[in-house]
Amino acid sequence: MSANAETMKFDVVQYMSSMGEKAQIAATQMAKAETAEKNAALNAIADELDSAREQLKAENALDLKAGKEKGLDDALLDRLALTDDRIDTMIEGLRQIASLADPIAEISDMSYRPSGIQVGRMRVPLGVVGIIYESRPNVTADAAALCLKSGNATILRGGSEAIHSNQAIASCIRTGLQAAGLPADAVQVIETTDRAAVGALLQMKDAVDVIIPRGGKGLIERVSNESKIPVIKHLDGICHVYIDEFADQQKALDVAFNSKTQRYGTCNTMETLLVCEKTAADILPALASLYNNEGVELRGCNKTRKILTDINPAEAADWDTEYLAPILSIRVVDGLDQAIEHINRHSSQHTESIVTENYTHSRRFLREVDSSSVMVNASTRFADGFEYGLGAEIGISTDKFHARGPVGLEGLTSLKYIVLGDGHIRG
Repeated sequence: MSANAETMKFDVVQYMSSMGEKAQIAATQMAKAETAEKNAALNAIADELDSAREQLKAENALDLKAGKEKGLDDALLDRLALTDDRIDTMIEGLRQIASLADPIAEISDMSYRPSGIQVGRMRVPLGVVGIIYESRPNVTADAAALCLKSGNATILRGGSEAIHSNQAIASCIRTGLQAAGLPADAVQVIETTDRAAVGALLQMKDAVDVIIPRGGKGLIERVSNESKIPVIKHLDGICHVYIDEFADQQKALDVAFNSKTQRYGTCNTMETLLVCEKTAADILPALASLYNNEGVELRGCNKTRKILTDINPAEAADWDTEYLAPILSIRVVDGLDQAIEHINRHSSQHTESIVTENYTHSRRFLREVDSSSVMVNASTRFADGFEYGLGAEIGISTDKFHARGPVGLEGLTSLKYIVLGDGHIRG
């Protein structure tokens, strides 16, 4: 390693260490912040984003231009874009989070013990949350808002492709925090695009309490493998819709079409469609026509291709692929049992939906499918913190410990036991 390289590496480590120290100090202050202060900050940030709308779009245009020059595909460019609608969604998310109940210091499960003491639990912040994400600049606002309302400090590392957009949003966040009298360092957005910053962040176990990666499989695998800090994550979004033999045809068309085509580049987009063989001949031609109009490439099993004779064959790898593109794999199954077996074998445990009018089938699907979100007669695209009433989400967790599904305010908190006595001693 050259002297310059060593100096650069040392500078990045020092830079990250300084951020960690500032975040720890800010976390202590945020844990004590009153609900009114946090809400004032959230509303002030929303106001700043609204006022800076043209600046945000101008900075985003620089990122989009650079992304096109680097050859980013359409799905990634879509994730990167900051339109007026998406700015409105960021603002609405901030105000919705401000309107939510503050989970911090909430006391639950208080009960008297035989000794006379009272034992319960209090909800508390996690502390310092490190968030590493790609492409979507709206994550900067969403993550900051959730961390603030839950009393945490956060260090955010957005993708290099969104550096201008993220810094513009970060400026609004700092201004809003200062206007509300809260520490500006409660939200720090890493300014360097050096990948060494991610490596340094993952080693900061004395300064950071949890890491949340949000992005592609490569990023999440790297974080999972390198982090010395607990990680809340999901690797893939291989989501399924199953059209049951008792499905209402119009509902099936609507749910299956929306689940795939509403947006292609999201983790809750359907990647595999399962159809009961008793209804396949009736539903698949109509669905294929809808998909063809949207330019969706269809890949099917042998039974599917007997009905849709002009589509491509599905390979074994297709059942385990997150396309993030206008591609859909289709399998005709014997019925509910085979659909559940397929999902539990090939799903990434993200989101699955059944379309059926049969109460027993819907209950079995809800109970037996092992994913973080399981739905009946609804598009998989609803698997989202904003749609779930969480105000926004910091990510989707397919883990089974601490948090599962969209991670909102409660997912960014922990519980501690509290004991109330009146001079009680243990005999």
